[in-house]
Amino acid sequence: MSSRVSIDFEVDGVRRSEEIAPNTVLLDLLRDRHALTGVKASCERGVCGACTILVDGTPTASCGVFAFSVDGAAVETIDGQGREGGLGPVQRAFAECGGFQCGYCTPGMVMLTTALLRAHPEPDDERIRSWISSNVCRCTGYQMIVDSVRRAAELSREEQP
Repeated sequence: MSSRVSIDFEVDGVRRSEEIAPNTVLLDLLRDRHALTGVKASCERGVCGACTILVDGTPTASCGVFAFSVDGAAVETIDGQGREGGLGPVQRAFAECGGFQCGYCTPGMVMLTTALLRAHPEPDDERIRSWISSNVCRCTGYQMIVDSVRRAAELSREEQP
């Protein structure tokens, strides 16, 4: 007889209640049960950053945590970052500045940028590089990502009332 765990959490603003196996990894729950495939599976060891999401605003490698740990939490994924009818400011900035090539690291970079700009609305390049250092990109050399984060900060400020 397998045991199940009940969790209640929010994903991209939608309340979810689940019965899951205790060993369910959050990445798998998001991708397989909720079809949030913008959360990328890559290293599955929590070191590359492709699966980065925000849990109560904190960047988290979703491949490295059990789903039961988000009971009562608010989870944000790349899939919830758009605005009605289009892209959110961070996504727009990455598109405008070419902050991606293959795009595999982009969801994690967007989520890190979202968290960074909430904590530091006007980050300098040193802070940007520090924050994005936890995500691996093999294509851009990071300069276009830094440019994208700076542009995201500008666009986010423009959206402020």
